[in-house]
Amino acid sequence: MSDASVNQSIQQQFGAVAANYTTSVVHASGADLQGLIAAAALTGRERVIDVGCGAGHVTVGLAAHAAEVVAIDLTPAMLAQTQQQVDARGFTNVRVESADAAALPFADASFDMAVSRYAAHHFADPLAVLREVRRVLKPGGRWLLVDVVSPTSPMADTFLNAVEILRDASHVRDHSVAQWLSMCAEAGLPATHQQTWSVRLEFTTWVTRMATPEHEVVQLRRMLTAAPAHVKTELGIEDDCSFHIPVALIEGIAS
Repeated sequence: MSDASVNQSIQQQFGAVAANYTTSVVHASGADLQGLIAAAALTGRERVIDVGCGAGHVTVGLAAHAAEVVAIDLTPAMLAQTQQQVDARGFTNVRVESADAAALPFADASFDMAVSRYAAHHFADPLAVLREVRRVLKPGGRWLLVDVVSPTSPMADTFLNAVEILRDASHVRDHSVAQWLSMCAEAGLPATHQQTWSVRLEFTTWVTRMATPEHEVVQLRRMLTAAPAHVKTELGIEDDCSFHIPVALIEGIAS
């Protein structure tokens, strides 16, 4: 799938449900959000870019500790949610802009830090995005990525990505930690794996948040119920079809 068609799918999928992501417990809170904010360890002097800001939870979490945060996303409705969160908290050091992560409209070496949470599995060309992140970071600038990563076994990897795509047509891929580390290194952002969390996805909330059509919800329930035993174990699939995803924090340094 081309970048343009993926971008169009993202805008179609998320435009109608953006408000759901403002109130989503998985997105608005959680150990991985707090872990990213803690790992950023901002001093108040940094200029930060939030790549794929979604409803703005990372942006508002960092704004109080940064000199400036620039929040970018493809979907106008998501940018509107971020702007509402920023305005409600009275932040004056945040810019909310429409931009493609693979073609950032910013000068070289213009940011001290780049962050991204729960957006990278939508990148049609993740290496291109990483190269753009490296370009806009100052030498020694930091890159903090939080995203779902693929499970260790090939079957669980295939299974998770299949259910993700059935629920959300704009999903591209959950990459493994090893794949992210390799891509970061190739892009000039040598990286380390800092932490992994297990995040529970309550099934009904998960499909409702994305407004997944009912016939696809039925298929998802069928797939999760009939999953092989070791996949059920690896993903912690429960009787009600709720399950658990591995979410990793990866830190890169612009070389």
